[in-house]
Amino acid sequence: MDRTEKAEAVSSLNATLGSAAAVVVVRNLGMTVAQSTVLRQQMRDAGADFRVTKNRLAKIALDGTSYTGIGDLLTGPTALATSTDPVAAAKIAVEFAKTNDKLEIVGGGMGDVVLDVDGVKALASLPSLDELRAKIIGLVQAPATNVAQIAAAPAGQLARVFGAYAAKEAA
Repeated sequence: MDRTEKAEAVSSLNATLGSAAAVVVVRNLGMTVAQSTVLRQQMRDAGADFRVTKNRLAKIALDGTSYTGIGDLLTGPTALATSTDPVAAAKIAVEFAKTNDKLEIVGGGMGDVVLDVDGVKALASLPSLDELRAKIIGLVQAPATNVAQIAAAPAGQLARVFGAYAAKEAA
């Protein structure tokens, strides 16, 4: 890697970190290319990004972002998982680490807050942004449905009463 490639890698990572809502630092303990490819695909499907970078370049890229505090976590063979959804990267990384012992969660960050391993796991247990939106829509729609049912109930009762009188008169 020459200087211009390094500069491009740093600026690209800096831009990614600048727009990320959460960053998860993981340690690669000898994953195969196939396992790494599966993890990258899962991250991509969830709207997250997974990058293996040199720690020195990653620390330079952290400057000017709110994630400067996670620089201490960058030791050994590490990678960064980032996402604009605060939960997506953490969810995928924690789920993948459960099934693959060659991926270790080191920590992470949400803005200025540095998260330890338990913090990342707690973040992963939260519902995603899409799940929260679906719940809110369900909560908003439920009262409208109830109001419509209550408004229609008296008319239905009156119709049943008139039907009973008509049946009584016919008999």
